[in-house]
Amino acid sequence: MVHDDAPGGRAGPSRRRLLAAAGSGAVAATAGCSREMRSLVSRQEPTQLSLTVKAPPADADPWALRIARSLVDHLDAVGVDATLTPVAPEALLRDVLVNQRFDCYVARFPAWTDPDYLRGLLHSRFAAEPGWQNPFGYADLDVDELLVRQRRESGTARDRTLTAVQEAVVRDQPFSVVACPDDIHAVRADRYRGWERAPVHSPLGYLRLDAVDPLEAGPLRVTLADARPTENLNPLAAEFRADGTVTGLLYDSIGRWMGSRVRPWLAESWTWSLPPTADGPVATVRLREGLAWHDGTRLTASDAAFTYRFLADTSLDRLDSPVPAPRFRGRESLVAEATALDDRTLRLAFVPSSRAVAARALTVPVLPEHVWRTKADQATVAGVDTGGAVTKALVWSNPDPVGSGPLRVARRRPAESLLLERNADHFLDDDPSATHFEEVAGGFDGPGLAFTVVPSSGAAVELVGAGEADATASSVTPTDVPRIGRSDAVDLLVDQPRSFYHVGYNLRRGALSSPRFRRGVARLLDKRHLVRDVFGGYAVPAVSPLSRHDALAPEFVWTGDDPTFPFPGSAGRLDADRARELFREAGYRYDDGALVVP
Repeated sequence: MVHDDAPGGRAGPSRRRLLAAAGSGAVAATAGCSREMRSLVSRQEPTQLSLTVKAPPADADPWALRIARSLVDHLDAVGVDATLTPVAPEALLRDVLVNQRFDCYVARFPAWTDPDYLRGLLHSRFAAEPGWQNPFGYADLDVDELLVRQRRESGTARDRTLTAVQEAVVRDQPFSVVACPDDIHAVRADRYRGWERAPVHSPLGYLRLDAVDPLEAGPLRVTLADARPTENLNPLAAEFRADGTVTGLLYDSIGRWMGSRVRPWLAESWTWSLPPTADGPVATVRLREGLAWHDGTRLTASDAAFTYRFLADTSLDRLDSPVPAPRFRGRESLVAEATALDDRTLRLAFVPSSRAVAARALTVPVLPEHVWRTKADQATVAGVDTGGAVTKALVWSNPDPVGSGPLRVARRRPAESLLLERNADHFLDDDPSATHFEEVAGGFDGPGLAFTVVPSSGAAVELVGAGEADATASSVTPTDVPRIGRSDAVDLLVDQPRSFYHVGYNLRRGALSSPRFRRGVARLLDKRHLVRDVFGGYAVPAVSPLSRHDALAPEFVWTGDDPTFPFPGSAGRLDADRARELFREAGYRYDDGALVVP
């Protein structure tokens, strides 16, 4: 929380406090409310600005924690009473994406495919919704209009609009982009080959692998640093999904991203039209023949139509207001109407948008109506503060998923392991009719995929080196790279996803509502040094959230120094006097060394 009234009488900036993860969130929140009450009673005395920065603990995300620690040190140096609070990943995402219970946080934003993701992230209509739907509370009507406009545009016109969006984001700093990380993997090629064909830990990455000896191949064995996929397999649970890899193997979508395009997957084909009476494009989707769910139930166009209605309102009109599925809100909101014309034909009418943007909606997981219709009732869950507007669908752990994907759950041991077995009835096992399936013909080539949870990236590399695992699913740290290089049996693979580490701000709270203050905080991030010191060079410093896309605005290309808010110092060492002067120039003042409420 932002506390504008820390106890007075303190000489100089307060020392940094590192709170233990367990139970610290509730204590910090209670303390903050008490300080706010005292502030209401006595506004005459200067009060030091106080800030809590949340981040995952080191065993969950050492990069985020080190960025947060550097930021807190620099906040203390400029007179802010700063506290670092490590929070378990699912609890952090619940605080940020569901309860909006945070001042600042440091986290990795999920990989994205099309710049339209910024519409859900920044449009003011989403500010009151959970998930990666504007958790910052950012509101700018001009930006709203730009985000809607880019949805309809293509080519250079869209690039110009996206440039204007980036300029607004960098100017207003609802969040500060720090760096775009590389994903570092250790892999072996003695049992499975083809690791270079797609990102290692991705549905297509696994499906494109070939067993060296299919007759002798056992399950593909990969290590996982994140235990959440072993604990929760609900594709709608935002706080349990760092990415959609595991659920993407269990659940199929109408289309999948392949390269820069969405190609048919469950669909045999689709056609686009723009009827005179329609506001946006219309897609007529023809599903493949003989599709089935893992429980043997037939998969039809009615399931697909239900999916879009359900993602728009998981209560199915049973509650006073719709309860959308937050994880797919940006994509689902592109669909105006979904209609099953027959068992294999689906009609999707879209809001005004280009076909390329509308196609994003074809990549949501199709859900079995006979399973999920029973999850539309209201649910009450400890730790989730949504005013009662939460359904069972959003909090159910889905221990025995019924999907249609190429793999299905064989065994699950929470916090330990997850074994997926091959779905021999999947359409990939047939001769593919579309040329873009050539690289995944036959589906997954092994009998199963076994995830083992490991305590650290070092342990993961050790297992791969010893031949007890075939690859590291989670990215390992740069300090593990030399060990990978010393093993003749292990290869180093580096992926460059469209993901970024960032500092997020809660614009609903105190000083953080001011872009002047947020710009001051952004200056405290020595991105070039963080890339070298925290990421070991396996990242690039960034200013824009589109840094790894062709639509990156030219003025935000990193050429050696931050082109927008240069760090007042060098090599990670802050020039505290200069930084304090920058806050003074922005209209802030100091009292006995403490940055006080303006």
